[in-house]
Amino acid sequence: MEQPCYKCAQAVEEGVPFCPHCSAPQIRVVIAEPVLAPAASADTQAEQESASLPASQTVPVLAVPMRWSQAVQPCALAALIASVAMLLKLMAPLLAVLGAGFLAVAFYRRRSPGITIRAAAGAPLGALCGLFCFGMSAILGALQVAVLHKGGEIRQFMLDAIQQTAVRLPDPEYQPGLDFMRSPTGLVFMMVCLLIVVLLAFLVLASLGGALGGAILGRRDKS
Repeated sequence: MEQPCYKCAQAVEEGVPFCPHCSAPQIRVVIAEPVLAPAASADTQAEQESASLPASQTVPVLAVPMRWSQAVQPCALAALIASVAMLLKLMAPLLAVLGAGFLAVAFYRRRSPGITIRAAAGAPLGALCGLFCFGMSAILGALQVAVLHKGGEIRQFMLDAIQQTAVRLPDPEYQPGLDFMRSPTGLVFMMVCLLIVVLLAFLVLASLGGALGGAILGRRDKS
């Protein structure tokens, strides 16, 4: 099959690299047209626009995870306030520990304003505050007993409670257990059990306060 030469217009056999008449090259290189880039999607345009905006006008898509290293000071401060309030009898222990969990969330948000706290994150934050609150209350209580010499009063209070229990349970089957409770070992055992119950109560109440604080204060971040 013949085709005309692009230079001299003479017929040239197909596949011949040069024209036999004018020696013009017959190999043609086809240059592909550049492919236009597709239009940027709406999400890409939004990301580019948000990148050009200042940080004060942008909203993060994902909340920054809570940093436990920064939670120690707010929880300790809230626990100290609650412990002093209970020691001075300014608040009932139930309200003091519950409020300590709430304060822990509020103090943490103030210390780290860029971090959002919800109820799910406020509960463990409150539990940490409850642990601090128990430890501080135990230390302050021990100091109070040592300074004011109230150890005898506490021992007598426990013996009176055992005696009242013995009156309500006159059955001889309970007497060996009551006699053990009256002994020094039994009193120590009762004290340890009481501390464990108080610790669990502090953890539960402070967790509820932290969850409540996260739920209430977290709504302000949404608005």
